[in-house]
Amino acid sequence: MGSVRAFRYNDDMNDAARASAELAPYAMNVARTRGRRYPEPPHPYRNDYARDRDRVVHSRAFRRLEAKTQVFTTRFSDHFRNRLTHTLEVSQIGRTVAGALGLNSDLVEALALVHDIGHPPFGHAGERQLDLRMREHGDIFNHNLHALHIVEKFEQRYLDFPGLNLTFEVREGIIKHSRDYSATDFPELAEYLLDERPPLEAQLIDLVDEIAYNTADLDDGFEARLLHLEELITEVPVFGALYAEIESKHPSGQRKLKFNEALKRLLDRFATDLIEHTKINLQRAGAHTVEDIRHRPKRLVNFSESVTAENSRLKQFLKSHLYENPAIVEDRERSVAALDELFGFYLAQPEKMPRGYTEQARTEPAHRVVCDYIAGMTDHYLLQQHAEQIGGGK
Repeated sequence: MGSVRAFRYNDDMNDAARASAELAPYAMNVARTRGRRYPEPPHPYRNDYARDRDRVVHSRAFRRLEAKTQVFTTRFSDHFRNRLTHTLEVSQIGRTVAGALGLNSDLVEALALVHDIGHPPFGHAGERQLDLRMREHGDIFNHNLHALHIVEKFEQRYLDFPGLNLTFEVREGIIKHSRDYSATDFPELAEYLLDERPPLEAQLIDLVDEIAYNTADLDDGFEARLLHLEELITEVPVFGALYAEIESKHPSGQRKLKFNEALKRLLDRFATDLIEHTKINLQRAGAHTVEDIRHRPKRLVNFSESVTAENSRLKQFLKSHLYENPAIVEDRERSVAALDELFGFYLAQPEKMPRGYTEQARTEPAHRVVCDYIAGMTDHYLLQQHAEQIGGGK
């Protein structure tokens, strides 16, 4: 458990103090952080959550996101989102939503930037395959839990402690931003208040993530010519209505620019609804403090019923028209097959891994060491290793 330490401000009220003064009463004030696992003196002009954000940005795991798949691999185009650019978009939307709700934007930004660093190569498909292989050994792979391992153990940048030594609230948000965990099933996570809801700053990350990837996947899918505008207008009525408004005002406008404008309005609609409906939830719940938020039976950050339905319709469209498109499926299956074969290869011959992993596999379960090694790879590096180790390379 991190030490409890109040963040002390200068008498002249620096920027961090002014930001805290502007927070809503139910926001997570950095002055009330539960602190770091290894105590550190305060920084003269950066609060603890801002320091966490900066530590994430300077980590190797964060940089590797640039070479990890979001939906499209680079063989489609260099212009499409990768895991890093997606993360930056989540951060941008998250800060906007946090500001409108009076939440701690520094904490939201830190959580947004760290939320995907546990993803293995090839996105959710790679995650599912690693989980399947781990379950063969009575274990699991979960990208949120892996992200926690990264920031607590795998990143080695400091002389005084292992990992990044992030604050409790950021570590808690890494694992709890998208789901709740049972203390019975995950006793190793007991310190993270598993019977309580996380602060609002962590709760909003999952839905902001959905806003970011749903609208971005529409954009990239349309640009790749795998999504057709007529089908989108028909099957996603909310987009169709927005596009009709634009069409009536700009009938001679470029098709792509009209699509862009409709997409921008769709993103704005979702973000605005998230803000306004969360405000309603907070008022109905009578939540005035972080402790009120933590002890609610359910999370308070969510869409209205109507926008929840619209968002679900959009996700169904993307699943059937993009994620299950034969071109995407073929590329995904080929990539995941390489990941699976490499997992089996290293499990049978752990001495083929770099020395540190080989030595670790002598004292720890080999399947876990192999999983951690593969999960840290970029898409390109995994395919390179597969070619060298299995595909006849030297």
